[in-house]
Amino acid sequence: MTSIRKWQKLDSKWIIQNEWCTIRQDSVQLASGKILDDYFINVRPDVALVLPVTPQQDVVFVRQYRHGVEKILLELPAGKFDPAEEESLAAAQRELEEETGYISCQWSKLATVHDSPVQDTNQVHIFLAENAVLEGTQHLDDNEELEVVLIPFADTFKQIESGEICVSGTIVALFLGWQRLSHPLEGSRE
Repeated sequence: MTSIRKWQKLDSKWIIQNEWCTIRQDSVQLASGKILDDYFINVRPDVALVLPVTPQQDVVFVRQYRHGVEKILLELPAGKFDPAEEESLAAAQRELEEETGYISCQWSKLATVHDSPVQDTNQVHIFLAENAVLEGTQHLDDNEELEVVLIPFADTFKQIESGEICVSGTIVALFLGWQRLSHPLEGSRE
């Protein structure tokens, strides 16, 4: 049992609410009694992140520009969704096909994690899609421009070490997927 206590929310107001950014300002009282009047929360949708592995053991990546860090990054297919409107597996299947044209009939959930719990509300649902094949149709959003890249799974760890792969969710998924494929857990399939 932990002695850590939750903060008490005293007040809350919306600062920004639009399609791209929703920020809430909370006034909170810490366990020590100290009050913070300006604790900002990014209210974000959940994310479905997919580790697609082909029958040849290649990982299907996407390379795209990310304006927040102003870099072109190599990462796994992923996309936001509302858990009240769509199941995480359905979102993962949709995002894989929309971003890459790949589909899979062999899915398992690797984990659900908090990406940045200090100020973000969302969770990332990580799935492994085995035997992914290019038999679907790519449908990119108007704001998406990406390149599909195949890398042998065994080579991805060199890409992490070199800094070519540097997105945290992608790295987590690669390690979890490698563990799952190397040492399958009984009863882990969805």
